[in-house]
Amino acid sequence: MTFSSRIPVRASLSAAALLVAAPALAQADPARAPVQALDDGLLAIMKGGSGLGAAGRASKIGPVVDQTFDVGLITRLSVGPDWVKVAPADQAALVAGMRRLTVAQYAANFSSYSGQSFTIDPKVEARGADKLVRTSLTTPKNDSVAIGYRLRQSGGKWRIVDVYYRNAISQLATRRADFESIFAKGGAKALISHLDALAAKSGR
Repeated sequence: MTFSSRIPVRASLSAAALLVAAPALAQADPARAPVQALDDGLLAIMKGGSGLGAAGRASKIGPVVDQTFDVGLITRLSVGPDWVKVAPADQAALVAGMRRLTVAQYAANFSSYSGQSFTIDPKVEARGADKLVRTSLTTPKNDSVAIGYRLRQSGGKWRIVDVYYRNAISQLATRRADFESIFAKGGAKALISHLDALAAKSGR
């Protein structure tokens, strides 16, 4: 009698544990992981600040960019339909230039730390086959900047393909508009030079 009376109690405890764990599992969307990795990387270079220097911050954030961004796809989408006109060697040079620019801009824009923090919205939105992860960067003065990330799955991994400043301004759309006129005037070579110039300017 004593033994049988314990079975329902144990069963109910196990069921309760599963119910508690279920919401946490539901929130663990894999598309959040690259954004979390980027946020952690940015905080690391901010805390390194002037001690790391621009080159040190770039060296530290570079591998994080490689891990979290689909730089090849971003480059192709930024160039647009003209991509098919570009020779393979120039395509590779454009991707390398886009990576240098992305790394240099992060190293320049996240150069010091004064208590800032990132918050990731637990709700991940579906955008067709893509996903949108919203974050906010908050300063000690409680100023907050909204930053959204669009991610696409490639090779079984979610990677960032666009960044939305204040959840409205698409970095991809801005670059596409910028690149279109440059490519029209000077082709891939001019665009490679443009990317290198922007990266060098950011790294000063």
